[in-house]
Amino acid sequence: MTTEIISTDAGDARITWHRAKKARLVLAVSHGAGGGIEARDLRAIAAELPEHGVSVALVEQPWRVAGKKLAPAPKTLDVGWRGIWPAVAESGLPVISGGRSAGARVACRTAVELGAAGVLALSFPLHPPGKPEKSRADELLGAGVPTLVVQGGNDPFGRPEEFPKGTYELVEVPYGDHGFAVPKRAEIGPDEVVAIITDAVVKWAGSLG
Repeated sequence: MTTEIISTDAGDARITWHRAKKARLVLAVSHGAGGGIEARDLRAIAAELPEHGVSVALVEQPWRVAGKKLAPAPKTLDVGWRGIWPAVAESGLPVISGGRSAGARVACRTAVELGAAGVLALSFPLHPPGKPEKSRADELLGAGVPTLVVQGGNDPFGRPEEFPKGTYELVEVPYGDHGFAVPKRAEIGPDEVVAIITDAVVKWAGSLG
């Protein structure tokens, strides 16, 4: 594991690398507006994918590196993401653009522009909680590249059945909320949740190259 600071027009971002010994793909994945790269799903993906030939770059947006508690406007998030892209694409390998929650929206909005090989959308926030009329489906449907959505079955930002039909693939984490936490009464526990997520990402990434 190595880290590097990348200067962007939105401030300094930080990349924590988990490299594969013989990489065939790179997954650059960022956090949401309410947390950082310590999120359980991001840590699990970073631990598992290098064994399958995918180097993982966990990206901390400039606002997190600067110690701020509130995420900036979407346009500023996009600026930060564009700024780190040359570093994650430096190897010349295909790069999957990924993120959880707000980070997933960034990945979708910029995928075609940056030449991403695919988009990994973890807990895509289809709409604000309780406001399905404020849909962000156009961002997901407009990604323009192969896309995998991993969504909690009880995510208040959009349950799987609320998602519109599209060419993307959607994998449900049963009982999961926006952070993929499941209630104690659920038929699956935290270990099974992590397995569902990592298995889905490994399988999908394998289909890309």
